Amino acid sequence: MQVSVIIPTYNRVQTLIRAIDSVLNQKSPVDEIIVVDDGSTDDTANQISRNYPNVKLIRQSNLGVSAARNAGIKQAGFEWIALLDSDDTWMPEKISAIQQAQQAQPEILLFHSEEIWIRNGVRVNPMNKHRKSGGWIFEHCLPLCVISPSAAVVHQSLLQSAAYFDETLPACEDYDLWLKICHQFPVAFLDRPLITKYGGHDDQLSGQFWGMDRFRIRSLERLLEQQQLTRQQYFAAESMLTQKLNILLNGAKKHSNQEVIDEFSPMLDRIKNSVNSQNSVAC
Repeated sequence: MQVSVIIPTYNRVQTLIRAIDSVLNQKSPVDEIIVVDDGSTDDTANQISRNYPNVKLIRQSNLGVSAARNAGIKQAGFEWIALLDSDDTWMPEKISAIQQAQQAQPEILLFHSEEIWIRNGVRVNPMNKHRKSGGWIFEHCLPLCVISPSAAVVHQSLLQSAAYFDETLPACEDYDLWLKICHQFPVAFLDRPLITKYGGHDDQLSGQFWGMDRFRIRSLERLLEQQQLTRQQYFAAESMLTQKLNILLNGAKKHSNQEVIDEFSPMLDRIKNSVNSQNSVAC
């Protein structure tokens, strides 16, 4: 298993250094580290060039995390891609544990693990809705993202088949990618914490956008339009889309957000009409 590590970053030079060091401290070394500087205006490029000469640095204008990850993935020299966000870290045994799991399950092309959460310097316990699992987890992926990018090691072929991260989504791009992969392939889950996720800082994507379900709704809509799901997967995805639309529109009506009402009400109407037509045919 030869591994390229992809670390996207934007104005996070201090946490980026911590992230890189956690990769360099692996018991089983990786084959390549690629840092994609997504238009940083701090000292990121100079620090990496000066202090980490063996790290491949890609610089681009600020295009967002999806574009940064995709740029790194497409220039990776090895078939396995390990993702790491620049504010997270790996445990020293992360790569060796994944390698052992891959040797035991050579048919699996996506591995992820349990994680430790630190928020504002304090360890917190994830809620049940964030519970991780393995196998055919498509329906478990529908409510929200249940694979952390920093925990994932994925074969290049899966990323290519899913057309990589969707660069049109400003957030929930990981949710979108895992749905595109997990309706076609099983995943392996290592039930031990192999990464530490750090939250609570101002530049987290989850804190920059209101109504994150807007992006999940768009992802679900496109997935249903592709007509590649099994019957069970289709109805599960359609049910989740309906649920998310109802919640979003109820909130929009409560706050008189006409823009959201105008954008998403027609989508809900189309689903209701489709369901009614299917029920009529069944009768």
